Amino acid sequence: MGQRFVIHLPVVAGDLTAAVRLGRVVARWASLLARTDPGETTVSAEDSQGVRHRVFCDLRLVGGRRCVLRADHDGPCSRRLTR
Repeated sequence: MGQRFVIHLPVVAGDLTAAVRLGRVVARWASLLARTDPGETTVSAEDSQGVRHRVFCDLRLVGGRRCVLRADHDGPCSRRLTR
């Protein structure tokens, strides 16, 4: 595989909780597009972009799929959101 590039798309939110929530929504929407990797979504403070907070757990499950729950979820990982 050749060299790859990552697109960084800044979206502003008022606080970390809102940023994580918005990051999850944007990542799920973008997952409809080919070549997106929503599991790698992170958020950071505008003035501290090197300190990133994961949005999804994204641990690999049996069969190679990934957990879609929030990064700090309680209980077992899952391929489905709990409502």
